[in-house]
Amino acid sequence: MYKNYIFDFDGTIADSSQCGVIATQHAFKKHNLNIPSKTTIQHYMGIPIEKSFPEMSEQQLSEEALSQLIEDFRAEYKNVENKYLTLFPGIEEILIKLRNQGIKMFMVSSKHSEVIDRNLTILGIKDYFTEVVGSDKVDNYKPDPEGVNYIARAHQLNKMKTIYIGDAIFDIQMAKAADIASCAVTWGSHSSRELMSQNPTFIIHNVNDLLTEIK
Repeated sequence: MYKNYIFDFDGTIADSSQCGVIATQHAFKKHNLNIPSKTTIQHYMGIPIEKSFPEMSEQQLSEEALSQLIEDFRAEYKNVENKYLTLFPGIEEILIKLRNQGIKMFMVSSKHSEVIDRNLTILGIKDYFTEVVGSDKVDNYKPDPEGVNYIARAHQLNKMKTIYIGDAIFDIQMAKAADIASCAVTWGSHSSRELMSQNPTFIIHNVNDLLTEIK
């Protein structure tokens, strides 16, 4: 049985899709860039915006332009998060049950630590997680395993008893690179077909399966 659960945030714990789409399109429009489609934005939600924005832009972005684009994205995201950011139904109940079973819970997110901290506080679930690692705490972003490896070392986790849970192919790739088990969830940004192409250890379609399917 797995004793340590490391979660992704966006698309796994919380539905932040609308926030991300609105903030991204707002920032790109403000800078007179091509406006990415909702589908494109959702595809890249598993990796940090420092990496995804240059991928989505049809124009080459200078360091200064990228920095300003990110700043405007974060400002707009903060404006809309209270309205659109929600937990997926049943998630908090599952976190409570996992904690009561003695499961240690962590998070590795592509969000900046300040933002993920604020989001967890807004949603009232910050205290369930022993440690949260944001994109600013690593030098190498998903699917690089640096975030997972840091948590494993810092908390002396047995990797054989540790699993990463996420909704994007980048999450499954990261777990494999870290040599831990993976659980793909299908209620987030990537389809079952995309997730299955990465051969996760488990794939689940319902929040309650976090309790019943991961053995």
